[in-house]
Amino acid sequence: MERSKKVIFISHCILNQNTVVSPLARAKGPYRDIINIIMDYGIGIHQLPCPEFRHLGLKREPMTKEEYDTEEYRILCKKISKDIINVMKEYLNNGYQIVGLIGINSSPTCGIRKEKGILMEELLSLASELEINLKTIDVPTNYSDGDIGKEFVIELERFIKSSTGNKEWQ
Repeated sequence: MERSKKVIFISHCILNQNTVVSPLARAKGPYRDIINIIMDYGIGIHQLPCPEFRHLGLKREPMTKEEYDTEEYRILCKKISKDIINVMKEYLNNGYQIVGLIGINSSPTCGIRKEKGILMEELLSLASELEINLKTIDVPTNYSDGDIGKEFVIELERFIKSSTGNKEWQ
């Protein structure tokens, strides 16, 4: 079978809400609607590691960006960012299209659009230095799994269509 040669990078918790701080999870496992849309377009999914999980584990308390922003956590996010960039370069060097990067709005680690989270600051800075242009979108704070047909799902479809040049479903 011929590959689509398209891949999207997503924040860890889009595929695994089990790693989200306990009171903030919005799905039992993955965000099915988001994943289904990506799959419907034949796009490969590359899940980013979760620095919060690596740093403090599952039993961590909710924290602000300021609380996470320590030298140790920055070093971890920089290391993860370098690994992600190497993966992106491997895809690009082999003729793949990176469709984009999906973050989590208001996340102290994975926010992109409003205040950038620490991982996204490091990742996007390194990508910019290396002239890797990434289209980005955030899952909004009011999104819950099962919101198919609602505002974010429609925005995600537009994002994917504009990033891939697709006008219709495949």
